Amino acid sequence: MLSAERGALAGFVTLLEQEQSLLMEGAQTEQLLTLSEQKSNDAVSLNHMADARHALLQQEIPRPDAETIQNWLGTHCADGLPIWHDIVALAQRAKQLNQVNGELIQMKLRHNQQALTVLSNAVNKAGVYGRNGKPDFSPGSGRSLGSG
Repeated sequence: MLSAERGALAGFVTLLEQEQSLLMEGAQTEQLLTLSEQKSNDAVSLNHMADARHALLQQEIPRPDAETIQNWLGTHCADGLPIWHDIVALAQRAKQLNQVNGELIQMKLRHNQQALTVLSNAVNKAGVYGRNGKPDFSPGSGRSLGSG
C-alpha cells in the first residue's frame, strides 16, 4: 500500500515539474490544459490512497498523523519506514511545486490582464473598431485611413 502511494506521489511530482517547465517557457494553453486534467485525476487518486491508508492505520493508531505513523512503523514495520520517509518528502515537494506553479499562473494572469487593458485602452482611444470588434471606416464615421 505504501509503495503504491510512493509511486503515485513520485509520478505526481514529475507532473508538477513538467507543469512548471511549461509555465516558465510560455507553453501553449492546450499543453497546460492536458497536463491540468491529468494533474486533477492524479490528485483524486492520491486522495483515495491517503484516505485508505488513514482508515487502515486508524485501526492501530488513534491519531494517524505523520509523526505517529513514523513511530508506529518504526516499532511494527521497520521495512515501511524508508518508504514513509519518501512519501513525506515527496508530499512536501509536491506542495512546494504546486505553490510555485500557482504563483507562476497568477503572474501570467496579471500579465495577460495588463495586456488586455492596454489593448482595450488603445482601441478605445483610436476609435478604429466598432462595437462588433470589426474595423469601422465607413463614410460618416469621422474616421479615415489617412490623407495624402
